[in-house]
Amino acid sequence: MCRVKGKALYEYAVANNASIKVMSMHDASEDALGNIYFPAEYFVGYNAFKASFIKDAVVEGLKSEVVILSHFNLLLAAWLIKKINPNIKIILIAHGIELWGKLNYRQTKMLHCCNKIISVSSFTKNKIIQLHKLPEAKCKVLNNCIDPFLAKPAIKTKSEVLTKRYGITKDDTVLLTLTRLSLKDRYKGYAFVLMALREIIKTRKNVKYILAGSYEASEKKYIENLIEEYNIKSNVIITGFIAEEELSDHFTLSDIYVMPSIKEGFGIVFVEAMYYGIPVIASNADGSTDALLQGKLGLLTNPENEDEVINAINKMLNNYNEFLPNQKLLMENFGY
Repeated sequence: MCRVKGKALYEYAVANNASIKVMSMHDASEDALGNIYFPAEYFVGYNAFKASFIKDAVVEGLKSEVVILSHFNLLLAAWLIKKINPNIKIILIAHGIELWGKLNYRQTKMLHCCNKIISVSSFTKNKIIQLHKLPEAKCKVLNNCIDPFLAKPAIKTKSEVLTKRYGITKDDTVLLTLTRLSLKDRYKGYAFVLMALREIIKTRKNVKYILAGSYEASEKKYIENLIEEYNIKSNVIITGFIAEEELSDHFTLSDIYVMPSIKEGFGIVFVEAMYYGIPVIASNADGSTDALLQGKLGLLTNPENEDEVINAINKMLNNYNEFLPNQKLLMENFGY
């Protein structure tokens, strides 16, 4: 998301004879080498040296007209800039759960120093207004978009390498969730899918569920215990880390992308799945609704209602072509 916004700002700067600088607390400056989004000379990384980042961000910010923060955790620098020069415009990008809860007094003061808060979904915007008593005029929505360098979808043929690796046959229907498996990320809803799967396979033996992404050992054990309890061992594949160059093949391997989350700020992965022509099932309880255009691009379901999750998957399997994503509508709303 930051790289794509950096590209957009760089193009804006070139077109308007302006200048930009992209500063990253956690990346190293050498990470900019080979960067295809904007020239390396516009970037500086601090390799997790927070104090140096804050100091330089304040110095650089004081030379600027506008400072854009990519995350709530960077607000300290903006607050210091604003204290020194109140005329500098501060814009904060809000993603989701980092701003869905109660803030302490200091955090609230820093949040209110922002001139604009750009939320990645209407859900997050509404939460912020409700919880933090911000005026609606200060809060805008800008959904995440498809990375302009994301590989173009090939003809949807399933990778022979992956079908062999995972034991997928031509008769199998593949459900996919792409996420890190950890206690912190359990809200992504994969446990709800596992629960639903035990019922689905009673009538659809050839459904396979791929859980793709790195995992914590303790969470993998938790998932394996569920698999054992539900007797779905032959239907679930836990892949571990997926290399970036294999992501598109995992999308095209799958028939349905399903992630009934409960705390998703937006869910760029839904948009990416649809970009590859995969029908999607998401939650009706969080920012996922924006990614699916309130149900115009896929199926929304109550993630905590097992019957609803089961019915959504069966409905999509029974009427598959009806739920193929509308590529024109997708690009009109989420294109770069």
